[in-house]
Amino acid sequence: MDMIRQPAVAGSFYSSDKNRLRYEIDTLIIKDCEKQSALGVVSPHAGYMYSGSVAGSLYSYITIPDTVVILSPNHTGYGKPYSIWPGGFWNTPFGDIAVNEEVVNELVASCHLIERDKEAHLYEHAAEVQLPFIQYFKPDTKIVVMTISSRNIKELKTVGKCMSLVLQKLCPDALVVASSDMTHHEPQESANRKDRIAIDEILALNEDGLYNKVHEFRISMCGIYPAVIMLVCSKERGAKETKLIRYATSGDVTDDYDQVVGYAGIIVR
Repeated sequence: MDMIRQPAVAGSFYSSDKNRLRYEIDTLIIKDCEKQSALGVVSPHAGYMYSGSVAGSLYSYITIPDTVVILSPNHTGYGKPYSIWPGGFWNTPFGDIAVNEEVVNELVASCHLIERDKEAHLYEHAAEVQLPFIQYFKPDTKIVVMTISSRNIKELKTVGKCMSLVLQKLCPDALVVASSDMTHHEPQESANRKDRIAIDEILALNEDGLYNKVHEFRISMCGIYPAVIMLVCSKERGAKETKLIRYATSGDVTDDYDQVVGYAGIIVR
């Protein structure tokens, strides 16, 4: 029997009804914009009410390839440090999306740090909320989903380099999504200032600068470790350009600027 990962946050972070979800995404994307290929992106993962306009803008500008690798932070504490979903499918209101098992098998075989594991994924939302946007634009794409909890910069770089070799071998046009929100629960002015520091390091393709400054300035960017892997992988694959598509905070939706969460949509190509 195929493994099927059932949605954990459908009905809370986004609509669990297929038609309502399609309408919801319709309101969040940018129509008729010029698309571009990308090696990597940073995309937020809050409820669509809060971060959906940033994610929708980001996905509107990129061409979704046949394989998308999603790197997620680990919010639950469950599972292995580099936990990759083994195979089968992930289910959303739009239907099942298949796992690229060839890439999974090659990643596990080529990098001793990466382990097949389902536990880390069962209640984790950060990868799941990317899927409806991906399916909206390309329903037949395949995915690889990894949840990361390790903070070891040397290991993160090793995973990024191994991933680049696997993708160059099996699917050179694959997209790597680093799922991340930015500063959490600080006043708008503080969030804007801190997020600019982190965003500038991503735009400079500087994974060491991102890692160091997020820790130095205590920036509560939950997807820093997925972002480090994505940057290393993208640079190994020849990335030269970056672009900030959109930045916003939850305060832009709620008008409560005392305790905001920041969201950034960034393209690496």
